[in-house]
Amino acid sequence: MHSQEVRDALKEYRLGNYKTAVEICLAELQSSPANMDSHTVLCWSLVQLGRYDEAARYAVAARAINLYDPRIVEILAEARYHQGRNEESIKLFQEYLTLAPEGGRVDSAYYYMGELFIRFGRFRHADIALSAAVRYASGNAAWWTRLGYARERANDQRYSIAAYEQALALDPHSADARLGLDRARRGTAAR
Repeated sequence: MHSQEVRDALKEYRLGNYKTAVEICLAELQSSPANMDSHTVLCWSLVQLGRYDEAARYAVAARAINLYDPRIVEILAEARYHQGRNEESIKLFQEYLTLAPEGGRVDSAYYYMGELFIRFGRFRHADIALSAAVRYASGNAAWWTRLGYARERANDQRYSIAAYEQALALDPHSADARLGLDRARRGTAAR
């Protein structure tokens, strides 16, 4: 007699089987609508699938169950970022960092905040946020490049050069970092 295998949404998510994880979570939520783990994995999977409107809708529903679950707050912040709802997104990322200052997505939260500050034209704030992001994820060449860009736009060429050089040390083939470094060395900020 074979026991029926229990389908594990988190396992499927970690394997990159996001559609399967969504199906499992939706089934779990039918029988247990307040299961925050199911809400979380569902929303994570929807974000990975680029289904930001659905992720936001389910995250809002989950917040009605538990307003302060940091996982859901971060998911909603990320979904709002991709929807272009920048003001709401940055407030949610700030809330996430307050709720979970050492949470598992702190690096990404700071990265997205940096990108949002770039969108707002607040380049010194972007520098602070992106500096925090690379402190948590020092091996991320793309984030170092964005930090260089934020510093370049803030007319801080010396530190811009340092960030671009770090990006190139991590990824010598980064065209964006190479172009940024060349601009920063010439002292001409990107526009």
